[in-house]
Amino acid sequence: MDKFNARKKYLQLRGEFSNNQILDLSVKIANNSLNLDIWEYKNYHIFLSIEKNNEVDTNPILNILTAKEKKIIISKSNFEDLSMTNYILDDDVVLELNKYGIPEPMNGQKIKISSIEVVFIPLLCFDKKGNRVGYGKGFYDRFLNELPKKSIKIGLSLFSPEYSILGINKHDVKLDYCITPKKAFSFP
Repeated sequence: MDKFNARKKYLQLRGEFSNNQILDLSVKIANNSLNLDIWEYKNYHIFLSIEKNNEVDTNPILNILTAKEKKIIISKSNFEDLSMTNYILDDDVVLELNKYGIPEPMNGQKIKISSIEVVFIPLLCFDKKGNRVGYGKGFYDRFLNELPKKSIKIGLSLFSPEYSILGINKHDVKLDYCITPKKAFSFP
């Protein structure tokens, strides 16, 4: 399946879920994250879910990160240059929805991308080789290419992998792991 058709298929499938189904699947994803050997690090970047797009609800993972006393990092998107600025999420940060429905920090302490050790990544689908398909703007591919090479890249998916996704290019960054409601996949 090519990236265009994969994007179309999984947007439609995701749109069929109820809010309760999304929450149930997201809790299973969070529970499966506990099976990964990733919890010794300090700095974790995570996306805040676009609720209207039926994305994986990251609140259960945020709760795990908080309970484990990890530094949580979130981003603010710049739609002019398709870049992201990273902020520490703490009690003083004010969040607002941007025009695309993305919760973003309106204030806070910026953090260098070089500090990020683990990143949880939104996606529409992925394949058995660790390739991911997002919305197509390239925000995360740019961001992931700027990360330190040792940073751990973890996709969060409501669905099992496709066998293969065609049309992957040199700018597309592969995942190290992808967590689904059924299991966590590893990509050597």
